Amino acid sequence: MTGGSLGLRASGSYGLLQQQPLNGGLLPQNLYIPRRPSKSSLNGYKEKERQVHSVFRYLSQRKVGMLILASLALLAFTTGFFTINKACPVCYIPVEHAIASIPNFPSESPVLRHLTYFSEENPLRTEPNGGSDFGGYPSLKQREDSFDIKESMTVHCGFVKGCGPRDQTGYDIDADDLKELEQFHEVIVASAIFGNYDVIQQPRNIGEVARKNVPFFMFVDKETEAYMKNTSVLDGGKQVGLWRIIVVHNVPYKDARRNGKVPKLLLHRLFPNVRYSIWIDGKLRLVVDPYQILEKFLLRQNATFAISRHYSRFDVFEEAEANKAAGKYDNASIDYQIDYYKKEGLTSYTLDKLPITSDVPEGCVIIREHIPITNLFSCLWFNEVDRFTSRDQLSFATVRDKVKERVNWNINMFLDCERRNFVIQAYHRDLLEQRAHQQAMARNHPPPVLIHEKTPVKRNLVRPGRGNKKPSSRRRRKIIPRNKENFFI
Repeated sequence: MTGGSLGLRASGSYGLLQQQPLNGGLLPQNLYIPRRPSKSSLNGYKEKERQVHSVFRYLSQRKVGMLILASLALLAFTTGFFTINKACPVCYIPVEHAIASIPNFPSESPVLRHLTYFSEENPLRTEPNGGSDFGGYPSLKQREDSFDIKESMTVHCGFVKGCGPRDQTGYDIDADDLKELEQFHEVIVASAIFGNYDVIQQPRNIGEVARKNVPFFMFVDKETEAYMKNTSVLDGGKQVGLWRIIVVHNVPYKDARRNGKVPKLLLHRLFPNVRYSIWIDGKLRLVVDPYQILEKFLLRQNATFAISRHYSRFDVFEEAEANKAAGKYDNASIDYQIDYYKKEGLTSYTLDKLPITSDVPEGCVIIREHIPITNLFSCLWFNEVDRFTSRDQLSFATVRDKVKERVNWNINMFLDCERRNFVIQAYHRDLLEQRAHQQAMARNHPPPVLIHEKTPVKRNLVRPGRGNKKPSSRRRRKIIPRNKENFFI
């Protein structure tokens, strides 16, 4: 009996055979019935076999094999690199539609309605745990209470010596700048450069409405301001392109990067009358209209806080090891912070945490609505940065999870390739200056031109007694081929 007489289709699959009842018995659904190959097919098979054998014999040569392996390794590296670092398409609606989508009233803040902040004239350290005069040295008991979310709360949130960035508060701002910060704005864009660490980047593709209604604020310290004046970037005024320069005096930390965490995490304290804010690090250039970014990553997602996830790491413990390997902070402080979180219950990221997609953010962009619950999250996140290391990626998941345990509130963690769609990353100033110096050296001191001298031709002198016969350094040995196949004319 053949497959044809059974009414079954012959298949060449060697996979799992499904069983179906037929004529009272079980026969495979995909029945493989081998056929006797024809003579022509055998000849074709032998020909293919010879071709494959010759290819492998060719590849077995040392030089060719190494070249192919090197090419494959390079291809794998570059493919992985560009997959990680390139931008991916993002669907934005037209600017006028994005503006129209902004709701008339703020979003509802779950549980928390009223948030106020501690203020102390002379804060004292009561425990050997970290903190600062600017942050107020909250005790571990106060830290624990700050996660007990209620309708009305008072928490530590920087600026502990005053109500905001006023004189003698550890983050002093001039009166005319302070007046500008207190104005009502529906949307703002903010950034910072401290320690003259970055080069100011001018936004692009900003629509007319945003140019008129969305202010861009750049916070700088005295060192950065002095450099901008010396290089004529800042000539007397306070505007550099779209950026309004805000100079901060009496900065609270010796570490310039830690000083930059204040506007990054505490924009709601610097701008008490702002509805929405977009934070971008000083090394980034904004290339999409702010209204479109706000609509895509916040309003369309029905979220009040949005941040991109890390491009390759999802686990806090892996992020900590990467920070140690790169020398981002001293290892002992990182280990102390991670051990502390581990004792509190922090675990490695697994798929069991879904719908949470990552525990590690790429924190160079933050999009938020300034309502009590997001303001509280920003305060608590800053308190961890003030108490432990300044690496905010390490403390993000702990604060997020503690808040989520108490209230129904989510953070939109979008793809890092989507972030790269609306901001372009530039090099830090030190790298830019190093490259400029190398280019200048190359122009001023070009490499010497190598002159290839002709190799002198050695003339063969006629030896006595040999007449005009040309001498030969070595007699050529006559090679007799073994067979005709190796003989070439």
